[in-house]
Amino acid sequence: MNPYLFAVLGLLLAAIAQTSIAWLATERFLQKGLGRRQSLGWLAIALGAGFLALQHGYALELALRTGLYDLRQAVLAAVVALLFVLGTYGLKPTAA
Repeated sequence: MNPYLFAVLGLLLAAIAQTSIAWLATERFLQKGLGRRQSLGWLAIALGAGFLALQHGYALELALRTGLYDLRQAVLAAVVALLFVLGTYGLKPTAA
């Protein structure tokens, strides 16, 4: 597998993972029975993950359209996104 394909797959994985986090955090933000502080915390996670997914999407588009890519950045984005998924999924929404 060449580095370009590896970078594209890493960016795709990162974008999918960050989108999943944004979706999960939005669901938890919209849950009834959460306190205001917890609700705003989930909103912040959802917005941050959504913007990161957008950034990964732009980097993926740049790689696909022009061939410009950074393998180290793509691998780091994929690893961080997967760790972010595990951390966010492990958080339990508790009622206030």
